[in-house]
Amino acid sequence: MGKLAVVLFNLGGPDRPEAVQPFLFNLFNDPAIIGAPNPIRWALAKFISSRRAPVAREIYAHLGGKSPLLEQTQSQAQALEQVLKTAGSDQVRVFIAMRYWHPMTAETVAEVKAFAPDRVVLLPLYPQYSRTTSGSSLKLWAEEAKRQGLTCPSQSICCWPTMDGFVSAMASSVSEAVHRLASHGEPRVLFSAHGLPKKVIAGGDPYQWQVEQSAAAIVEKMALPGLDWQVCYQSRVGPLEWIGPATEAEIHRAGADGVPLVVVPLAFVSEHSETLVELDIEYGALATEAGVPAYARVSTVQSSPTFIDGLAGLVRQTLSNGAALQAEQQQRVCPGQFGNCPCKAG
Repeated sequence: MGKLAVVLFNLGGPDRPEAVQPFLFNLFNDPAIIGAPNPIRWALAKFISSRRAPVAREIYAHLGGKSPLLEQTQSQAQALEQVLKTAGSDQVRVFIAMRYWHPMTAETVAEVKAFAPDRVVLLPLYPQYSRTTSGSSLKLWAEEAKRQGLTCPSQSICCWPTMDGFVSAMASSVSEAVHRLASHGEPRVLFSAHGLPKKVIAGGDPYQWQVEQSAAAIVEKMALPGLDWQVCYQSRVGPLEWIGPATEAEIHRAGADGVPLVVVPLAFVSEHSETLVELDIEYGALATEAGVPAYARVSTVQSSPTFIDGLAGLVRQTLSNGAALQAEQQQRVCPGQFGNCPCKAG
């Protein structure tokens, strides 16, 4: 198959306190996040990042002043590279491209070009597709690859909401937590995903539908009859109406019902501020205040061998589909009403 480059995409995170504000600026200056024309978007990004930086630095102070996301993604890249090499492809390298902090897309495109691969597989580490996450990363990659003259055939993996390696790894962890909390009563499982404004979903984004598919697949894999579970959404910001129900509201409901909670970060595959601070510290305290008898947060899959094997299977399956296959030519998994899905209709 020649030389293969696999590129893992993720959000990124500040690597020191001084990086918090520029990281936030990069986030809010993304047209997929704020759709205003460039001069207005740039000014809004400067304003919002300066206003939110002090609070964000306090959040990252709980994590030693930086995000652990890059180190965990590096571990995933190393594990995936080893599995792919073991499967018989010695000339493979796995790269990392972060959207809002280093290593950023332009840097990674240059590294991949220097590697001179025969084929490139683009693999977002977001299980569920949204134009604000995977869509933004893949769009920027295409722009940078064209600008830098990276012309070798590339294939994009759009999404993998029910990929068996992901579902099986999560189901095992959730089942363990449910059994562990059973002494406090019948646990309720909250599948908590990062929220989005309702207008994004109304515009045809398949993210919410795919999140629900992920949760249902995990519950089915767990095979626990009568399991009490709910999908909910965290991290709401700004004045827009967001999809729900909100994770905070579900924590209050669990307190009123007197049931223990198992909280599952459904849209993340690595630990970062929204799991280690928002879910563990802030929502953990809220659960205590709300009278939840027991609260457990399930870890993200990180470098679980089951998960990494699943990613390797995605890469191999993508390679078998043809050298020039692009995301819009892949088999569509979403219903037709989600016009922002980049894959072809079934």
